[in-house]
Amino acid sequence: TACENDDSKRISVFCSACQQTIYQYHLLYHKKIHKALTLLGFASPQRKTDNKTLLAQRQKLISKLTKIPKYSETHRQKIDYSFEFLMDNHTPTSYCDLANMNNPSTFREVNNSLIKALAICQDKNSTWQGDMEDRFIVLSNYGNRSDTCFLGLVDGSHGVTAAETVAAELPLLFLDQLAQTDSSYKKSKDEQQILDSFATVIKADYREKEKIFSEKPGNDETDKTNTYEWIHKAYAKSFWRMDRLLRLGRNEVSKVRWSGCSVVTCLVERIPREETDGTEEEERKHSENTTHSPSARTAKGVAGLLHIANIGNAHAVLCKNGKSHCLSKEHSTSNVNERERILQNGGNISINEPDGLVEGYLRTTRGLGHHGDPVLKRSVIPVPHTISVPIDDTCQFLILASNGLWEVLDYNEVLALTLTTFTRYLRMYESVQQNGTSPYVCQYLMPLTGDNLNDSKAIKDLQNGIEILYSNTDIIFCDKLASYAGQELLKTVSPVGSKPLPQSEEDTKMYPSNCKSQTAGRGRVTTETLYDNAASYVSEQLVKTALAAGSRDNITILIVLLNGCNKI
Repeated sequence: TACENDDSKRISVFCSACQQTIYQYHLLYHKKIHKALTLLGFASPQRKTDNKTLLAQRQKLISKLTKIPKYSETHRQKIDYSFEFLMDNHTPTSYCDLANMNNPSTFREVNNSLIKALAICQDKNSTWQGDMEDRFIVLSNYGNRSDTCFLGLVDGSHGVTAAETVAAELPLLFLDQLAQTDSSYKKSKDEQQILDSFATVIKADYREKEKIFSEKPGNDETDKTNTYEWIHKAYAKSFWRMDRLLRLGRNEVSKVRWSGCSVVTCLVERIPREETDGTEEEERKHSENTTHSPSARTAKGVAGLLHIANIGNAHAVLCKNGKSHCLSKEHSTSNVNERERILQNGGNISINEPDGLVEGYLRTTRGLGHHGDPVLKRSVIPVPHTISVPIDDTCQFLILASNGLWEVLDYNEVLALTLTTFTRYLRMYESVQQNGTSPYVCQYLMPLTGDNLNDSKAIKDLQNGIEILYSNTDIIFCDKLASYAGQELLKTVSPVGSKPLPQSEEDTKMYPSNCKSQTAGRGRVTTETLYDNAASYVSEQLVKTALAAGSRDNITILIVLLNGCNKI
């Protein structure tokens, strides 16, 4: 295939800070320059500075620093280090070898007409990490429903035990909650048997506490508009129960520091055509008759829905019309609201750089597990951020990734790299198909501007037209169960409709974590495998770029090519 050899030298990355394209292997050095300039107080990161200007700025900062009553020697050292780094004006190495990854990209077959291809790429990042603690979930025909799949990524922390347990059991807990409201979700006998075994842990007194999920304060009008609230409650309750099961400490090796994890999941479901066709009057009547049912009213033209839940620092990003839309929230000490919540509830945040650690130990403020330390667990709550988003033929990619990617690249940079590598792969493929020449002689041309990377309006600008409503639920648990802390109502719509692809009769059910799967094809690309190989190529390049940018964490990327990708 076109990704047979490492061609990292040819790939450039869009820097959202200075709107420049940077070679992949220069990225770490480039970001260090931005960081140094920011620390020295230069407002514009792309501003060129000479040595005289740098010296004057350093003297100015040190003069101010020495006049402060609480003089910080650490801050003085950072100023000096940044100054010396910029004064050296050294150039990065011409090329760093990124080809040797621990795990090559793999693609998975999923029985869903909304998805053209799906690929996962992982790297332990052996320079900084001794073990791979990330796990992933790909379940096709979820709940025995065609055109419904469940995707997930679990970013383990301080051990792999919690991540492995969550990858195996969270999909079952979520399915159990969905089946209680929507009878179209079916559980197998084996799945029901596993769920029944949890009854010894989820006892009557614990179920009594769970009434918080059904006793939401609010008026009837709010209930009528939040058509997907039942799914968000199912997410919240399944995360809540998963955390309770982790309290058992199964397979944990330490008596003090148990493992934990961040999680991002996505339920992908296609909307039946009868729900999207028809007149506005029929839609209005249908909405009135099914206010509290899962078969909620949906806008004409919407092909399907993404129901996202995340906790911690694993994130999901949707590419729609070439723009990035983050569908998750950052639950870490860098989040001002999270810091306030922890401090108001008696928790502590250390002064470690850059944003401090919860109880001097953990950067994430929400997550599953971490039960070994009751003081830490009082602050790290199992409450997910949830959102539902309609998708159509203008949606191109969905990316789920662990912290190893997001700690070095922002959403816009990931989107730009995804678009460029995908376009590059298609052009290399076309070159091979047309004249049989080596794909590496092709020059890829992908204009990158700030215009197609502007996500300032984020989710609210996803679409224009008929109203679709989703709730974003936060249920806060500290020492006692509390009521819903708040809800956000997001309005969007969808323009163009899409015809579902012919459905495969084969029931291909994928199971979680690191089971063996088919490796991306390495021979000549055929039309049938084009998108599979393209997804694998893109995921590999994202992992390589994260490594080049200086990531110090495990890296796992799950990329989904949606139907809109064929319009790029």
